[in-house]
Amino acid sequence: MVRAQVQPQPVSPASAPEAEFSSALYARFFSGLADETRLRIVRLLLDGPRSVGELVAGLGIAQSRVSNHLSCLKWCGYVRTQRSGKYVIYELGDPRIAEMVALAQGVVARNAAHIEACTRLG
Repeated sequence: MVRAQVQPQPVSPASAPEAEFSSALYARFFSGLADETRLRIVRLLLDGPRSVGELVAGLGIAQSRVSNHLSCLKWCGYVRTQRSGKYVIYELGDPRIAEMVALAQGVVARNAAHIEACTRLG
């Protein structure tokens, strides 16, 4: 049985102001980057677009795992694809993702010891 996937519809800022989004939705957004493999993929894409094969080589994990994480990242808008011949090339879906990672790096650098020692984070 084949399940049809429903494509998410982008919401324009004019039709849905930020204040209308729930904390739960923001938590889901951040959980998309909370997975170590997905974050590693995003960090590799900071250097520019890459094919699945390049990402597999950079991550050193199975292609099926990389593809699964890429599917999640694409569905939620963190990455987008373009076809180049027989290859699918992945790139960041929004330049603000790079800005968020840079901001996070600054916060982590300042608080690394505390974050590392925190027993309340999973």
